[in-house]
Amino acid sequence: MAMVSMKFFVPSLNSPNLRPTKRYSGMAVAASNQDAVALGVTVTQGEGNLPKLLLTSDHGSEAEIYLFGGCITSWKVPSGRDLLFVRPDAVFDKKKPIRNMDWSLVESENVEGNPNVTLELKDSPYSRAMWDFGFQARYKVVLNTKSLSTELKVTNTDNKPFTFSTALHSYFRASITGVSVKGLKGCKTLNKDPDPKNPIEGREERDAITFPGFVDCIYLDAPNEVHLDNGLGDVISIRNTNWSDAVLWNPHLQMEACYKDFVCVENAKIGTIQLEPEQSWIGKQHLSIA
Repeated sequence: MAMVSMKFFVPSLNSPNLRPTKRYSGMAVAASNQDAVALGVTVTQGEGNLPKLLLTSDHGSEAEIYLFGGCITSWKVPSGRDLLFVRPDAVFDKKKPIRNMDWSLVESENVEGNPNVTLELKDSPYSRAMWDFGFQARYKVVLNTKSLSTELKVTNTDNKPFTFSTALHSYFRASITGVSVKGLKGCKTLNKDPDPKNPIEGREERDAITFPGFVDCIYLDAPNEVHLDNGLGDVISIRNTNWSDAVLWNPHLQMEACYKDFVCVENAKIGTIQLEPEQSWIGKQHLSIA
């Protein structure tokens, strides 16, 4: 899964989770029009009758995106392997993640056989009742032959400044006993095990991080590229622009039914971002396989 933590978040995907300093979640109206979409983009019905976008590349790759939550629930490379994971307890009923708010499809295009879409989320009376700021969030997803790229742009449309933090909650299909993550050696760490409210500060000394048990750790000032070996024969490059931190997570026995089948490797902005009126912040992620 991939999603924006805009709490805005999805349990097993890639979606933007935008966490305002004062968190909120709400419902806006999703808009989609099959007549307006580009070649390689289909608007269809997904689980729970929720609107879903299917992106299909001429070169054989596919991606699925739910407008509810702005969640990418599937990314299949030309071989047919799905590199993302949706937890079996994910509920598609608009009552819990996947991930609380409806995004609108505002743009789509096809470039040399590769589709891309842009989703949008704006403030509403519902959101302002809990977080009284005007904002616009745009989430662009680009599917290529062996890559999936996202760009999150948050704009302050209010007449006063606001702060927020954000993360991409990316769940990757994996065989946890064979998983390793490389590229984080030397980073300052905030280990949330055993007490997530009082993380232990440290420094990563390992070249390759493995997951023999419960893992919940933040890596501050992370590099712009790490490599994930998913234990299934794939090495995934995770590159980013402007996401300063990373998070590794696997629940181990807290989710005994599925912990062996996925790992969470997130790009994040742990510290708060302040935007003045009309200012924007942009974060990019590029996932690829060899």
